[in-house]
Amino acid sequence: MNKIIYFLFKWRPFQWRTIMMYELLSLVIMYTTVPLLAYGIQIYDWEIFRIILLSILTLFSGYIATLIWNDISDMEIDKIAHPDRTIPSGRITPKKFFIIALIFSAIVFTGAILISVWCLFIVGMAALFVAFHNKFFKKIVKIPAYSEIFTPVQWVVVAIFGYVAIWTALPQSHTISYNLPVLGAIAFDADSFINMILLVLFTYFADDAHDLPEGIHDIDGDKKLGVRTYASSFGIKTSAKVSFAMYFISGILAIILFFRTILSPIFLVPFLIIWLYTLSWSYRYMKKDEQEMKDTGLIIGQKGFNYFLTAFDLMFLDILLQLLYTLFWAA
Repeated sequence: MNKIIYFLFKWRPFQWRTIMMYELLSLVIMYTTVPLLAYGIQIYDWEIFRIILLSILTLFSGYIATLIWNDISDMEIDKIAHPDRTIPSGRITPKKFFIIALIFSAIVFTGAILISVWCLFIVGMAALFVAFHNKFFKKIVKIPAYSEIFTPVQWVVVAIFGYVAIWTALPQSHTISYNLPVLGAIAFDADSFINMILLVLFTYFADDAHDLPEGIHDIDGDKKLGVRTYASSFGIKTSAKVSFAMYFISGILAIILFFRTILSPIFLVPFLIIWLYTLSWSYRYMKKDEQEMKDTGLIIGQKGFNYFLTAFDLMFLDILLQLLYTLFWAA
C-alpha cells in the first residue's frame, strides 16, 4: 500500500502538484456538496455525516480508478500526445496499473453498497459504461465527436449519486416513491428531481467545455487512432466555439439552480464573476490561430476545470454558512 500511495504522488506530476494544492480539496468538496444540496438546511446527525463520508470515499476512489482506466486505454494516444505520462514513459507497466485500478474499484463498490443498493447500481452501471467507452466505443463508434459527447458521464454520476444517496438512505419526501426488487426503496419529490436534473446538466456542460480544448491539444493522436472528438470531427475552430457555447449554457443553468434551490447570493455573486472571467478566456482562445490553440489547449482546459470545481466550492461555502447561521445564530 505504501508503494501504491508513493506512486500516486508521482503519477502525472504536473496534475498532481495542482491537485494537492487545490483540486484534491475541491474534489472532496464536490462530493460533499451534492448530498448537502439534496438534504437541505435542517438538523444534521450521524447518519447524514455517514452518507457524506461514504460518498467522498466512493466517488474519490472512482475518480482515481477512472483516470487509471483512461491512461491504460489511451496509452497509444498518449505515446503521441503525452509521452511523459505514466505508461508511455515506462514508469509503470499496464499490468501493474491495472491492479491498482482494481483496488480502487473495489473501494468504490464497497462504499456504494454501504449506502444503498441503488448507489451500488449507479456506480456499477457507470463503471461498465466507462470501461466499454474507453476501451472500445470511442475508437469504433462512428458518431461524430462521440468521445467527448460521453466523456462527462463520470462527473454526471457525481450529481446523480449524491441525490440518490439521500433519496434512498434518508428519504426526504414520499411524493414519488418506489420499492423495487433487489434495489429497494427510493423516495423523492418532483422539485428535488428537477433540481438534480439541472445539476446534472450544469455538470455535463461545465465539464465538457473544458474537455474540448484538451481535445484540440490531442487532435493529432486522436486522428491517427480514429478517436472522434469535436476537434477531430469538425475542426479546431468549431470545437473552440462549441466549448464557448457550453461554458455559456453552464452558467445559465447555475443561475437557474440558484433560483430553484437553497443557494443564496453567497454563491451567485462570486460565481457570476468566475463565469464571466472563464467566458472571456474561452472567447480569446477562439481567436487564436490553430497551432497556438493546439499548443495552449491543456492550459485553457485546466482553467475550465478550475471553473467547474470552483462552482462546487462556492455551493459548499454557501450551504455551510447557511447551516452555521441556522445552528448558532438563528437559534
